[in-house]
Amino acid sequence: MKLICLCLLSGLLFISCKENTNPSGTLSEETIRRHIISLSSDEFQGRKPFTAGEEKTLSYLQEEIEKIGLKPGNGESYTQDVPMIEISGHPSETMELTGTKNVSLKLRDQYVAFTQRPVEEINLSGSELIFCGYGIVAPEYGWNDYAGLDMKGKTALVLVNDPGLGSEDSTFFKGNTMTYYGRWTYKYEEAARQGAAAIMIIHETTMAGYPWAVVQGAGSGAKLNLKSLGYTPCELQGWISLDAAKEIFSSAGLDLRESMMAARKPGFKAQPLPYSVGASIKNDIRENVSKNVIAMIPGTDQKDEYIIFSAHWDHLGIGAVVDGDSIYNGARDNASGTATLLGIAEAMAKSGPYKRSIVFLWVTAEEQGLLGSAYYAAYPVFPPDKTVANLNIDGMASYGEMNDLSVIGFGQSDLETYAARWAEKQNRYILPDQEPEKGYFFRSDHFNFAKIGIPALYAEGGFDHRTKGKEYAKEKSDEYRTTAYHLPNDEYDAATFELGGILQDAELYRNVASELGNNQDWPKWKPGSEFKAIRESGKE
Repeated sequence: MKLICLCLLSGLLFISCKENTNPSGTLSEETIRRHIISLSSDEFQGRKPFTAGEEKTLSYLQEEIEKIGLKPGNGESYTQDVPMIEISGHPSETMELTGTKNVSLKLRDQYVAFTQRPVEEINLSGSELIFCGYGIVAPEYGWNDYAGLDMKGKTALVLVNDPGLGSEDSTFFKGNTMTYYGRWTYKYEEAARQGAAAIMIIHETTMAGYPWAVVQGAGSGAKLNLKSLGYTPCELQGWISLDAAKEIFSSAGLDLRESMMAARKPGFKAQPLPYSVGASIKNDIRENVSKNVIAMIPGTDQKDEYIIFSAHWDHLGIGAVVDGDSIYNGARDNASGTATLLGIAEAMAKSGPYKRSIVFLWVTAEEQGLLGSAYYAAYPVFPPDKTVANLNIDGMASYGEMNDLSVIGFGQSDLETYAARWAEKQNRYILPDQEPEKGYFFRSDHFNFAKIGIPALYAEGGFDHRTKGKEYAKEKSDEYRTTAYHLPNDEYDAATFELGGILQDAELYRNVASELGNNQDWPKWKPGSEFKAIRESGKE
């Protein structure tokens, strides 16, 4: 009988181990890879909100987090409603600039345009074109590109990034480190505050941080907006190509480069151009509700204090055909982050509980302008003054183990100290943001947590490959940016998708969260951070 019982027990243990493929609490490469393959498959149709791809993604995430054993993060629910408006715009085939010499810009080739106004049709006609430099009003830098202008009914033509780019002076804006003034979202908002009818941004690859093909892709298909933007946007917003800008200035008897250089100097005065702008957009409009996904490991004796992981589950869906493919799978951006967060959650659930509550937040509509995290920041499920930190994961490098850990927005918070300590245990070193001019600090969801004062960490290895060095890492990074970023080519390829670096970063994030989850520390913003005062006022 004892032998029979032992055999039965052994059989039960075998069955149990078969069902629990990762009982130890270690991070599982198999788990993360499986999720990346599934989420970036054609079946998920590019995971765009308001599509069948969203429904599949939400169903997949909820099923997986229930398997892990995570608790609902929003009361009894695993989701948070995010009400949005979808606007499918159909711009005119040309944008007409009428003047002494007329210029006609072709849709997609030379300009893209959209509107955030939920109206059936936009008709821009006879709008005076004004070159407004960088389109920035920054009192702390003594800078106002709109000084003395009445922009009502006019179209602002502006440069991307900010005047500090290329400067050796770190006090001039922030030198090569982009400020929020350099982001296209800020420029649209400021033009609206100035009363402009329209705003067009001149694209330049180095200044923008991505090629024109990315703008073309983003300019096609439906766009999402939160139901309440908090301001009235311009009638028309968009981009023009660098070649189109050269043609506009040349036809006006001006030199674009000279005007761009003048715009970088203090005291720049906006330059009226001898054109009136005409373009139209016809819109299909619908309202719907997308979802943030929220799950958690409740804490024990400090359960009302929270560490929040974030990763965006969405990508661009089905869009313009590129090389015969129209599904924007988003394997790296951000199936990798979504899958990694599932892997971290699985490992931490098996290793927990923790004194503090650990929250896992997969947000919607990051690709539409950080909308899901913006909504969460406006309607937080967990009190910001009780939220210890945000740990954000986005677009992880898929070409092997790294020696570096690059911190985006280096110098902002004490979380860098935690990251450095755990990086050292992995024989890695901290590398300040190597591309500060591209403004990555403002381009992922941690930014919305920072805006409400919550210290945020956004870091990843990607610049110094463990065995092949820095040149190889740069080659792979550049290759991704030019051939796959926001393009249908961002797909999973078993032959090239290496998870070594992803596992390194996941383990580091998991260790930072575990340490914070079991201590009483409150990481702070560093002196000089623009978010420090927000946190301190919230903690009073």
